[in-house]
Amino acid sequence: MVRNDRWIKQMARKGMIEPFEEELVKEGVISYGVSSYGYDMRVADEFKIFTNINTTVVDPKNFDPKSFVEFKGPVCIIPPNSFALARSVEYFRIPRDVLVLCIGKSTYARCGIIINVTPLEPDWEGFVTIEISNTTPLPAKIYANEGIAQLIFLKAEEECEISYADRKGKYQAQKGIVLPKV
Repeated sequence: MVRNDRWIKQMARKGMIEPFEEELVKEGVISYGVSSYGYDMRVADEFKIFTNINTTVVDPKNFDPKSFVEFKGPVCIIPPNSFALARSVEYFRIPRDVLVLCIGKSTYARCGIIINVTPLEPDWEGFVTIEISNTTPLPAKIYANEGIAQLIFLKAEEECEISYADRKGKYQAQKGIVLPKV
């Protein structure tokens, strides 16, 4: 098995993660930076908080952007049984021979806050759009510029035949919080 933390540091120096935190930062914050076998990414201070004031149906093929209230700040409050979209602080450039899986931080999971991010595919780049679900009957706090999820990097023995960039993926090089596209 390859020492993943050493490999991540080498790849980050080549521009895979910007900005990059070489050590795990954990004093007084929800941790972020290089971990044992991955990288703990941070959530930026920009959020789109779901609201049902328009009583619309959530339709991934025809998503109504008016279903969100935009918020910017150091702490985001997610209403009970609702969710928010956010983006990572870090910009990622995934190598053609790597697949990245995302797992929520245990600190948030223990509070009923679930993080969902789809895989970061080979040759994808951009800020990660993060879905943060509050499964509790109480409002939930999310701390901007602190850890939100751990990324696990799976390195293949060879490059993929057709990458995300080759397929001209619709979320390639996304810059902000990107809503569903068809």
